[in-house]
Amino acid sequence: MDERRKISDRIVNIGLGCNVGLALLKTGVGILGNSAGLLADGINSTSDVVYYGVVKVFMRLSSKPADRQHPYGHSQMESIAALVVGAFVVTTAVGIFWKSVYDVYTWVALDNENRGIGRWTLWVALLTVALKIVLTAATLKVGRKTNNSAILALAYDHRNDILSAAAVALGIVFAQRGYAWVDPLAGALVAILILNTGLGILRQASDDLMDTLPDRPLGQQVRDVAQAVEGVVSVEEIHAHRFGPYFVVNLTIGVNGALSVAEGDRIASQVEQAVTGSLELVRRIYVHYHPAENTTTEHA
Repeated sequence: MDERRKISDRIVNIGLGCNVGLALLKTGVGILGNSAGLLADGINSTSDVVYYGVVKVFMRLSSKPADRQHPYGHSQMESIAALVVGAFVVTTAVGIFWKSVYDVYTWVALDNENRGIGRWTLWVALLTVALKIVLTAATLKVGRKTNNSAILALAYDHRNDILSAAAVALGIVFAQRGYAWVDPLAGALVAILILNTGLGILRQASDDLMDTLPDRPLGQQVRDVAQAVEGVVSVEEIHAHRFGPYFVVNLTIGVNGALSVAEGDRIASQVEQAVTGSLELVRRIYVHYHPAENTTTEHA
């Protein structure tokens, strides 16, 4: 767990530092270079800085040990952090979209002169694409290794930034060739891409907090391990509650109804040991057992 926190903190700090630099660079060059698309992307990077700070706070809270009020620890703070990230992303997307729509309207209705976009704006957009490709790969690798929903949310946002910066670069290229309206339109496209990512992050974080059934691979693994235990006639229900990277599982099995209570308890204990011993992500499992259908009458 200590190593998991260290590598998670490291990738968050790297991303935070990069976003601070990109926010200052893109916002400044976007204003000086008359690029609405690059300015919109700079605003996006500025919001990245804010919620990176929020993620750092929640991740620090998630490392607190279990206590009387939180017997399973505070790992769910990671899912809450992902929820906060998603909310920030959606809010940023809405703001950028309306700003871009207003810029398109202004160009068409009020001022259709080509103000001339600075050539260096394109290089800044391309630099963003290159840097975000590296950050996406690194953050996604850490997120999958640690199974940290907050880190994965940041990785998806980096991936989204690749697409948005590429859209900005395309808009700048067209604007420099006399199609100035393409640049603010690229800003609107950036907003749509950002919104899609934000909604995806919110959906995943909400599933984690609302005790959504475990995904098919995990559920099947639990079922396979339980059914392999001698005495288990059937596996009837699997429910899981996520705590950070781990799961607490509630499992219902069917056993021979002619067995004694003590024998049924022994089988349930074996199932618990088998599942927690085989599946690293399952921190704790509660096994409920009852007579399987048709076994009681057959052996009575």
